[in-house]
Amino acid sequence: MSTPLPADEPLVCSSRGCRSPAHWALRWNNPRLHDGDRRKTWLACTEHRATLGDFLDARGFLREVVPAPGSPTLEG
Repeated sequence: MSTPLPADEPLVCSSRGCRSPAHWALRWNNPRLHDGDRRKTWLACTEHRATLGDFLDARGFLREVVPAPGSPTLEG
């Protein structure tokens, strides 16, 4: 079980070793394990958006990519 971040903590990319601010939320689920409505989220910086998305998409897990809450991509 993961611990939620405090509201003032910045969102960081989920790519291994990356500490860049997250601008994108990759929403996914594994249909063999999760109900159809359940979504898990990986956060991605602009640099890792494609590689994380490709990894999930190749397995048929990726459902949508949306701007991360508080991201400057929401303003565009």
